[in-house]
Amino acid sequence: MAKAPIAGAVKTRLIPFLTVGQAAELARALLVDQLEHLCALKSIDLYLSYAPPEEKTLMRRLAPAPFALFPQSEGDLGARMQNIFAALFAQGHQKVTLIGADLLPVPLSHFAQAFAYLDQSERRAVLGPSRDGGYYLIGLNRPAPELFTQMTWSHHQVWAETMKRLTALGVTTLQLPEWFDVDRPDDLPLVQPALALLPKQAAPNISRFLRELKSTRKRLLLR
Repeated sequence: MAKAPIAGAVKTRLIPFLTVGQAAELARALLVDQLEHLCALKSIDLYLSYAPPEEKTLMRRLAPAPFALFPQSEGDLGARMQNIFAALFAQGHQKVTLIGADLLPVPLSHFAQAFAYLDQSERRAVLGPSRDGGYYLIGLNRPAPELFTQMTWSHHQVWAETMKRLTALGVTTLQLPEWFDVDRPDDLPLVQPALALLPKQAAPNISRFLRELKSTRKRLLLR
């Protein structure tokens, strides 16, 4: 899932720590690096569900060729996530994982774990907790609309509430290692150490953004 990296519409919680333009640049860097990183996944169909719908041309330009694109539906985050799962299961996919694009490239080993775990006949789920109390990845081998309806999003109990619902549904769930979004100013100092956990050159655009941001701030201090 991805929002088009348009100034003023993305990473707004980083403003005014970042300028509107810098926030959009960061969103673009995260999106492009994530998509390029995911191209290393073999024998997996890759999709980019984007918003807003009128930005198809921009998103097609940013997405590598292996990605099939389709717009997100209307509704809150839960409705949009549910509709993505429903669409992909309807196409015949038996294992689906969903991540956001506004986070550091997710280690490919996490996807290997997720798909191996979901490759069973019993109903299963995979959930990757994020540092802010939400989750960065959710994987299912059966539809589970109950996870997405009447949920309050963007707060520190989303992961816990989702786990509670999965337990109530009797769905066996694998918890992946923690990862994190880059949504707030206090997330930025964690980016460089996290990049060290990824293969070299896994995030060239993010690395360049950090170098330019550091240079800009030094120039401001010298004035």
